[in-house]
Amino acid sequence: MHNPKWCLFYDVHTQPALPDVGEGFDPEAWADRFQRCGVDYVVFHARCNMGMAYYNTKIGIRHPSLKYDLFGAFVEACQKRNIAVTAYVNVGLSHEEGLLHRDWLVLNPDGTTYLPNRMGNFMRMMCPNTGYGDHVVAMCREIVENYPVAGLFLDCMHQHPCVGVECIREMKQRGIDWEDPRQLREFANLSRVRIAQRIADAAKSVRPDLLLYFNGVSYEYQQEIGTYLEYECLPTGGWGYEALPLYGRFLRTLGKPLLNMTGRFHRSWGDFGGIRTEASLEYDCLYGLALGMRTTIGDHFHPRGDLNTAVFDLIERVYGRLQKLEPWIDGAKGAAEIAVVAPEPGFCYVHPEEFSQSQAALKGCARMLCELKQQFDVVSMARSWEGYRLLILPDLVLLDPAAADKARKHLAQGGAILSTGWSGADPEKKAFVLKEWGVKLEGEDPFDPAFLLVGEALSEGMPDMPITLYDRGTAIAAVGDTEVLATIGAPYFNRHWDGEHHFFYLPPDKPTNRPAVTVSGPVAHISHPLFTSYYNHAQVPMRTLIGHLIARLMPNEMVKTEGMPSFGRVTVTRQPNRRMVHLLSYVPERRGATIDMIEEPVELRDIAVALREDGQAVSRVYLAPTGQDLPFEVAGGYVKTRVPVVPGYAMVVFE
Repeated sequence: MHNPKWCLFYDVHTQPALPDVGEGFDPEAWADRFQRCGVDYVVFHARCNMGMAYYNTKIGIRHPSLKYDLFGAFVEACQKRNIAVTAYVNVGLSHEEGLLHRDWLVLNPDGTTYLPNRMGNFMRMMCPNTGYGDHVVAMCREIVENYPVAGLFLDCMHQHPCVGVECIREMKQRGIDWEDPRQLREFANLSRVRIAQRIADAAKSVRPDLLLYFNGVSYEYQQEIGTYLEYECLPTGGWGYEALPLYGRFLRTLGKPLLNMTGRFHRSWGDFGGIRTEASLEYDCLYGLALGMRTTIGDHFHPRGDLNTAVFDLIERVYGRLQKLEPWIDGAKGAAEIAVVAPEPGFCYVHPEEFSQSQAALKGCARMLCELKQQFDVVSMARSWEGYRLLILPDLVLLDPAAADKARKHLAQGGAILSTGWSGADPEKKAFVLKEWGVKLEGEDPFDPAFLLVGEALSEGMPDMPITLYDRGTAIAAVGDTEVLATIGAPYFNRHWDGEHHFFYLPPDKPTNRPAVTVSGPVAHISHPLFTSYYNHAQVPMRTLIGHLIARLMPNEMVKTEGMPSFGRVTVTRQPNRRMVHLLSYVPERRGATIDMIEEPVELRDIAVALREDGQAVSRVYLAPTGQDLPFEVAGGYVKTRVPVVPGYAMVVFE
């Protein structure tokens, strides 16, 4: 099985009306440019979302203007240069086949086959429970039987709920209420996982060593089906720059080869004439490498086959610099001492509203911990929570019996827990599950807004005033010897309309005795959903508060820095016999209505870095890839050094 390292991904969706597909294509010239870029792996289209094939298919529809086996020629040219090729196959969309076989289309719950936005890719979806399922499985098998591909990239498997006759009949047989939107979405998920399994079984029966990735099937459902994972994250395409730090830290816990997919586009897919700034593309790639991920860059293939020199030049420059880091990134794993537990449904997007709530809490938490320079993974409820010093349960982590056992075991092994909002409560939100929390749950907080009144133990760096808690939280009471570090302040009135006046201006009134922040031994709890609030409002005092609690629960963190601004990112990776501290200094800046830009890195000087010894003797500290030695000392359990210049990025190696 190929191990992808320096990768490219080609997106091509070609209307049947195009008259000259492949007429200008020189596969040898393309493969030469791949070689110059140091590329070892390419995903290239065998079948696009229009349902057009670019190979000599006996099952599907070859593009009507294509006069030869374009895909085969491409694979052959790459094979000569030891460049592995994975075949792109769009599974969820096949617009041309949907026109020919309208019985293969998803029948939406409102009785339509077309979604309202006819200019959107997903306006016409295919149902795998129709004859289309057999058809697309056969095409996948045809490709792996006839071409020496390294794998299959199966796209657009975001199965929409379908009420076609085949789906209705099966749901009735299974006792599923197809009129219940929740059950309907769960059946759609079952359908997408099942077609993924069918494709995997067919492909592996021919080639057991294939790389398989199913884009649109939730990651944990792919654990037994796929063989590697990709995270698609185009910052200007709707994902933003905060998505990769979260998803990278989650996906690296799943134990599969992992690619960070960014793109060369100024905006997103379909932007043929848009090109990223060099600094922004490099930042995406570097951040992924700093999380232990390998890199793939998305591009478009012009239907005629025109070679875009400007794009190749950009990729060659970026990859050329990054490839010098290969000795220190090959096989490197992320190092973490905090586990952020994802609230259900975590990273599974079957139920959109619950998924959005979970994502808000997680993104706020990840952003805050990145700004605090903490080293953390993100784990699901189903994964192991062992091996971490601190568990963070952000806002909505409800403990069923299995999760409660994990939390109890973590505490018994000497770990600590920080929870916020409803986290730690039972699934019915009636009470905290473990006595170790040291608090009683009394329901939803009655105040809107409430105010945070911090005590002396949390006062450093906090404004000496009542601080607004923007999102509704819980009402809690301390039990026994539980220490109360902050309390709730009440407003004069709750936000409301009384028929005559709007109660909008709501200053704090009186303090209450209700706790806002408690500590009971190794468990700290905050009554309000601070992480969701940070995602929505970016309140700096709340980051300071969380920093104080982490320092109390987990003293002597893995890495300490001085001189790194809040926007700077610090991550630690490890190889046998050495650890790497990655320093990144880039600022995404809002310049368009919806576009954040990075045009140049921010140079930093004289950055102090201290890495905890952890029983690992260090004989040398230096910068990679230059090999410039850095003076260091060992004191107080840390290896300490100073980095004279961080020109946007620096890798400090402790060997």
